[in-house]
Amino acid sequence: MAIPVRVRFAPSPTGKVHAGNIHTAIFDYLWAKHTGGAFILRIEDTDVERKEEGAVEHMMEALKWLGLDWDEGPVVGGPYGPYYQSQRLPLYKEAAEKLVVGGYAYYCYCSSERLEMMRKEQDARKQPTGYDRFCRNLTADERKAKEAQGIKPVIRFKVPLEGQTTIHDLIYGDITFDYKNIDDFVMLKSDGYPTYHLANVVDDTAMKITHVIRGEEWISSTPRHLLMYEAFGYTPPQYIHMAMIVGDDRAKLSKRRGAVSILEYRDMGYLSEALFNFLVLMGWSLDDKTEIMTRPQMIENFSLERMGRTPAAFNQEKLDWMNGVYIRNNLTVEDLTDRLLPFLEKYLPSGIKRPLDVNYVKQIVPLIRERIITLKDAAAYADFFFIDKLEYDAAKFVDKKTDAAAALKALKSAEEKLSSLASFDRDQLESTLRSLADGLGIKAGQLFNVLRVATTARDATPPLFETMAVLGKERCLKRIRSAISILSKN
Repeated sequence: MAIPVRVRFAPSPTGKVHAGNIHTAIFDYLWAKHTGGAFILRIEDTDVERKEEGAVEHMMEALKWLGLDWDEGPVVGGPYGPYYQSQRLPLYKEAAEKLVVGGYAYYCYCSSERLEMMRKEQDARKQPTGYDRFCRNLTADERKAKEAQGIKPVIRFKVPLEGQTTIHDLIYGDITFDYKNIDDFVMLKSDGYPTYHLANVVDDTAMKITHVIRGEEWISSTPRHLLMYEAFGYTPPQYIHMAMIVGDDRAKLSKRRGAVSILEYRDMGYLSEALFNFLVLMGWSLDDKTEIMTRPQMIENFSLERMGRTPAAFNQEKLDWMNGVYIRNNLTVEDLTDRLLPFLEKYLPSGIKRPLDVNYVKQIVPLIRERIITLKDAAAYADFFFIDKLEYDAAKFVDKKTDAAAALKALKSAEEKLSSLASFDRDQLESTLRSLADGLGIKAGQLFNVLRVATTARDATPPLFETMAVLGKERCLKRIRSAISILSKN
């Protein structure tokens, strides 16, 4: 490309960042990395009333967790700061006043009461609501009289009364808007804070943004931005409006509709790589079949042309499936152990000694990784490896082929055989126990089921021999003896 790609993610800190808005950051990041460009983070914190304490920090933590490290912005700095819009107010004031002087904008003194009454009258007449341009042609004396009353005006852009403009969007193509359907919008509020329209045009120009990737809901605002670019004499960026993410009800995901925050997915035990992969596929595809991809593969193959127009539904079942695939296939035992440890420390029963033995956990991980969907699931599947005293349900020892007496006999025979073993590895256990089943004249499965309940207090577990090997000889024998005691009393 003739000039380096520069894209920006510009969130408003009005709540915790969720999949619907982090989605934009992911595509910004991929386009920047694919082209060797820059990914800029800018905080649009001019909505003072809705700004939430801690939202910026939460958002930056979410970006870092997903591996979306920004090249310029808060913390890292850069040549076009400051990167908080609240610290750039003089720039917006200067820009707005420049357009007033040039005849492209004007001061508006209308009160909120007058504007509300105007909207009600328009609704009553079934007219589109919009500013009626009451202050557009005030004389100098009329403006002076308003200012003498102490009224602090807003600055509105003077939209042409006739004509049209065409947006060229890289996803949606050419979209034409008639000026008659665009009212004279506010650029600078009476408190000196800019609206989204003015701040974006000023900052995108100052920061040399080449591509604006944002949700499709901003398409209708783009004509306003193009008008300002033309009035300022600036060159607009290229626009890419993304199809939005929707929920099960096909409505847009949003903070106000209870969308789950990105860091909640982290805390629920989803892998950042899996969530990243999942979100990339909600709006882009490599082909019609590939679903699991590494980040380098995504960066290398990313293209704007393969971004879709159709809103993508957030499919929780698919995310669960993908997270399970990543846990089973994409992590080494060491890596998965490191990630599981905090969840096991937090969610295993309180009576278990902490800190957990890392080497012991590392032996357990291969046995449970096929069963868990999220990292948080591990505690429920692995607790019997750590609990000192199991609680038995005597009914689990009994099935259609094995009554209590047969189960007791099998356990006593197993206890005797296992006590004499010098080695307690998987192969030795299988050989010994299969031979024992033959000697008892029962099917191997019957013996194994009884031993499974005795050593884990469950009837469904990871593979028995591997489980017993990890539990160890002493712990297995202790549990078998406890089971014998319980069955002897029944």
